[in-house]
Amino acid sequence: MSTPTKDLSTLSDGVKSSWHRFLDVFEPMRPELYRYCRYLTRSPWAAEDLAQDTLARAFVTLGTLFHEVPNPRGWLFRIASNLWIDRARRSRFDDALALGPSSVPPAQVDAREPREAAGTLFVQLSPQERAAVVLKDVFGLSLEEIADALSTTVGGVKAALHRGRGRLADPESASARTVAPGVLDAFCEAFNARDLGRLTSLLLDNAVVEIVGVVTEYGTEAPADPRTGSFAGTLAPIAFDERGGVPPELLEGYLATSPRCAVHAYRDTHLLVFWYEHVDGPKVRTVMTVDAEGDCILRVRNYFFTPDVIREVCEELQVPYRVNGYRYWPDRH
Repeated sequence: MSTPTKDLSTLSDGVKSSWHRFLDVFEPMRPELYRYCRYLTRSPWAAEDLAQDTLARAFVTLGTLFHEVPNPRGWLFRIASNLWIDRARRSRFDDALALGPSSVPPAQVDAREPREAAGTLFVQLSPQERAAVVLKDVFGLSLEEIADALSTTVGGVKAALHRGRGRLADPESASARTVAPGVLDAFCEAFNARDLGRLTSLLLDNAVVEIVGVVTEYGTEAPADPRTGSFAGTLAPIAFDERGGVPPELLEGYLATSPRCAVHAYRDTHLLVFWYEHVDGPKVRTVMTVDAEGDCILRVRNYFFTPDVIREVCEELQVPYRVNGYRYWPDRH
């Protein structure tokens, strides 16, 4: 009789294989999915989170369907819309509970989200209004397609479009995010000295280190393990072998050297920006966000395999960049 551990190990291998195959099939739709999520959330970080959650929900849902998906693009938009609308409503409800019944604010979307000035839709729109206007005016979907994506009727879509277009207004200024610059400076100094011990010492015991969409690790032991690649591997040159990595066509002109880390102001926060040497000069290939508690790091998020985020952030910063694709596993098709 097999043990639970062996059963889970076998199941994990099968799930990984199916997940990679799923992502391969949907990879051509990733840029458009990100763009849609970006209009909804108005933040590159929240947009990537919503895109990742949409793909995860689609993967799970696919295993419960007993019919074909006739319009995969519209299906993804529908899942993303439902996830975002549910979150926006929960956020508004939580804010109302926190304020108390005597001070419930008027209808407002994403009251706790950073209101970053990007995109053409603003916080005064309700979740369904914002989604309807984006799907119609940005992506050109028909009224019928929008109704399917938002689980409503064509009449409901027309009403949402009418209300939404009539309520557009200038966005409010972004709210400040706080990250301790001293922690980022210490990280960069240790990273550029290739001192893994010092890097790990900056992490809280319950720290989370993540390569977005690839792996998440908890605690100080996992990042210190060079086999994981999620933390220590960042110190090493980019590689590609039979196990995977960055495809050779995306490494053209790259000089196989370790990257250099720098702190860079970005809107209302600071990022860790990683420069990689190329024959035509250094280029950014990833950025990291850091959540800190005092002088320690609580969470690190590495956006190495999120080309849409890298492209948007670097173009806004006006720095040269290269992307690494969406996958780390080799294309087996």
